[in-house]
Amino acid sequence: MNKKSLIIFAGMLILMVTSCSKEFLDYKPYGEPSTVNFWKTESDANLAANGLYSFFTADEVIGRGFFWYICASDDMIVGRDKTQAVNMKNFVDAGSNAYTTQNWPDMYQIVARANAILVNVPKMNISQATKDLVMGQAYFFRAWAYMWLAPRYGDNRAGIPIVEPNLPVDKLDVARAKNVSENYLYCIEDFKKAADLLPYFDQLAPADYGRPHKTACWAYIAKAYLYNAQYDPTSYAKVVEYSDMVISSKKHKLLTNFADVFKVTNNWSSEYIWSFVSNNIAGSITPTVFLENKGWGKYNGWGYWQPTLELYQEYEQGDPRREATILNFGDSFQYFGETRRYSSTNSRSGFQFNKFMDPFRGSDPIGSGLVNPSGDAATTALSIPLIRYSEVYLFKAEGLIMQGKNGDEPLNIVRARAGLSAKTNATMADLKHERRVELAGEWADRHFDLVRWKDAQSTYAKPLHGRIHTNQSDPDSPYVVSVVWPARTFDPVKNAVWPIPPQEIANSKVLVQNAGY
Repeated sequence: MNKKSLIIFAGMLILMVTSCSKEFLDYKPYGEPSTVNFWKTESDANLAANGLYSFFTADEVIGRGFFWYICASDDMIVGRDKTQAVNMKNFVDAGSNAYTTQNWPDMYQIVARANAILVNVPKMNISQATKDLVMGQAYFFRAWAYMWLAPRYGDNRAGIPIVEPNLPVDKLDVARAKNVSENYLYCIEDFKKAADLLPYFDQLAPADYGRPHKTACWAYIAKAYLYNAQYDPTSYAKVVEYSDMVISSKKHKLLTNFADVFKVTNNWSSEYIWSFVSNNIAGSITPTVFLENKGWGKYNGWGYWQPTLELYQEYEQGDPRREATILNFGDSFQYFGETRRYSSTNSRSGFQFNKFMDPFRGSDPIGSGLVNPSGDAATTALSIPLIRYSEVYLFKAEGLIMQGKNGDEPLNIVRARAGLSAKTNATMADLKHERRVELAGEWADRHFDLVRWKDAQSTYAKPLHGRIHTNQSDPDSPYVVSVVWPARTFDPVKNAVWPIPPQEIANSKVLVQNAGY
């Protein structure tokens, strides 16, 4: 990875977005641009493309935000008392909590900016190469924005609004799509168009690392088909097709050591497909939110998401991914240049996620530019994966198994990296296990996996456990297994989706809330 390039690009996103044309950034509801003095030059087109990234430094998008919905899963609990967070975990969310409400308008702002590009850039007198790159980004981000919202708010009863380009102002209040499949298929077409226009990652200049590229488009097409397959099983064949396009491109390979995937030096490794770009100035606070509350006196860790015993025990004996993902009492780890043995007076489960600890391992994380000096704006230089190459293999395995075909080869490629024995005639139970242990604590979204597999109701009807140590300051102290989160009631009809933010319903004449909220 070129660390300097990462910092330059992430910083560029902040500076370019905030400084680019006021005419371009001023939007009416759903985003009608004012374009009196814009859309003239290549610089205008590039500024417009940079505007697509403006919310990729926002906490509600790349920090906590929708990760609270992932926290609803059986992999983690809420580590600190926050009423809104507890309500989401317990499926009594009314949709008005401050953590998640801003994602809806943020994503539709991205859609509006993408639409403005797709309307105006084709008419500009600029090079075709610039047109292709700018329009490719617009197609990608329009699809990505819809994909960010659709699984959370849409199902077979109603999707989310699709706002077409060039809508007159009085038509911008758009009703919901008939169903979420319409959203997924719309995203797929946009990702296809983006893939036709965008280069491969290795064709990007280092200063452009973090922009979308061809295999990221194909990976998201596979994911969109996978999500759509719960409503249309013929989509599973397309999951395999587009996963194979990523694989056969030979642009990616798994790193030998699983733990290395989550090192700052590997932000742009061969396993990278698409991430939230981050640095010590702006970006994702995810590693700090996982970190021990108050960070053992070294840094302002927040300690909000803590692993469960159920997740810890899901790992097979000898699977190195367990230690790479979770800290258990007595485990050794590096922190601010010191070797420590894990213990915690703050963890309610007796565990901490270890997967994203790399920025804090060196002797001077702040001075070396890996961690934000402000613990209240606690970003790090670790970019957080959204899709990585191993998940593409698991996309393919699931697509094959769900067609009644053999998914052993892609599944076992992931297992082989962990040094585990190969599966023969792998089942969906094997696939579900592999997704859980490979992707724990990531944006791959364990909660939505359980929803789309129709496993959420039975899973959440069981309490979650932890190890409560008699002396929480002693790594070697004995423990008892205790319930750390009670069983919950999950209504598979109502709770399969989350409530649309009430202010969006109030601001619209046609937007209808999800049933039961």
